[in-house]
Amino acid sequence: MQRREDAKKFFLKTFAGFATLRENPARIAEVKTLHKYLTLQVLASLALTVAVFTFVLLLGNALKEILELLLSGQVRIGIVLEAIGLLIPFVLVFALPIGFITATLLVFGRFSADQELTAARASGVSLLSLAAPILLLSLACCGVSAWINMDLGPSSRVAYKRLIAEARNDLANVQLPEDRLIYDFPGYIFHVGKNRNGNLENVMVFWIKQNTTIQAPSGKIEMDTTNKEVVVNLFDATFITRMTNGVPVLSAAGKFPIRIPNSTNQISKPRISDMTFPQLQEELREREQLLTLLPATTNSAAEWRAQIKATEKLIQQARSQMHEQIAFSFACFGFALVGIPLGIRVHRRETNIGVAIALVLVLIYYSFVILGNSLSSRPEFFPHLIFWLPNFIFQAVGAVLLWRANKGI
Repeated sequence: MQRREDAKKFFLKTFAGFATLRENPARIAEVKTLHKYLTLQVLASLALTVAVFTFVLLLGNALKEILELLLSGQVRIGIVLEAIGLLIPFVLVFALPIGFITATLLVFGRFSADQELTAARASGVSLLSLAAPILLLSLACCGVSAWINMDLGPSSRVAYKRLIAEARNDLANVQLPEDRLIYDFPGYIFHVGKNRNGNLENVMVFWIKQNTTIQAPSGKIEMDTTNKEVVVNLFDATFITRMTNGVPVLSAAGKFPIRIPNSTNQISKPRISDMTFPQLQEELREREQLLTLLPATTNSAAEWRAQIKATEKLIQQARSQMHEQIAFSFACFGFALVGIPLGIRVHRRETNIGVAIALVLVLIYYSFVILGNSLSSRPEFFPHLIFWLPNFIFQAVGAVLLWRANKGI
């Protein structure tokens, strides 16, 4: 009963404060100034923290694949820049929520440490009133996150993978790097002295299947689009074939083409984790339709039950991915509810303290995401509901902490 009375007094006091504001234009101007100040501070910190975390997350992806291709001479710098541009929306899926909670902790930590919150309270402005525009901003970020999570991020990830696959197999664009052994093509080992946009010099090819070494002073790379093959034409080539008795046999040819199938992967359907939300909906419908086909394709009850179980796992994977995309879009709101009171309680200006707390909270949140992904093929555990748990926990805890902070507890 006492808690109900306290809650009733709290809401009455809040509404009374709003009524007082409507009657006092000067107070309204002061509150608007505070709202504008806090919103701009959070936006500035958000832009900085998102940029930093995007850069850090890009390094983890770029150094693994892109820079390796660049340093090996397999791609041009333009391809690298395009690949990085395609990766940015993908890493923003994670960088935006992390940046938002970090910005909230930093701004409200400084706001409290500089006694600005005390001054605002002394003038009759409640913490809930100060936090309202930041909570609205977090909801706007949730909308942006939903667009990135459900459409832009997966599409960019697929385009990035396709670009990397094409770069690895596009021999016309310096896929034969100079002065090193190249083992990328089954049955052949290449060594090229010079490669000038597909014009080769001092070429040596080890033709493993024929036990033959081919040497040519020049060569040229061409693309056979009709047969989807890469053709390496060698000019004035000399052949040294070692017979089974160990005796080498010499031969020559004015022009000798080596035809290599172009193994560029044409991605017809992305992985389940790289699908957009509409693609996931279609995938879920297709997997659910499989259940209607199973009785006609099985020979025994045991086999039918096994296939039913396997199909249910496939359905659960698609359903879990859909719930993950939707649930993760609301992370910014839960982070805002937790970050505002925690920033006030920490009462510190130091950036490292705010970043450390933000990383701990993010790890807690992501532990549920990791758990849901690990159980995505176990429908008996309802893994699609696990993705919603961190939102409910953060929002409930954040609401309690914000209420207590508003009362000064």
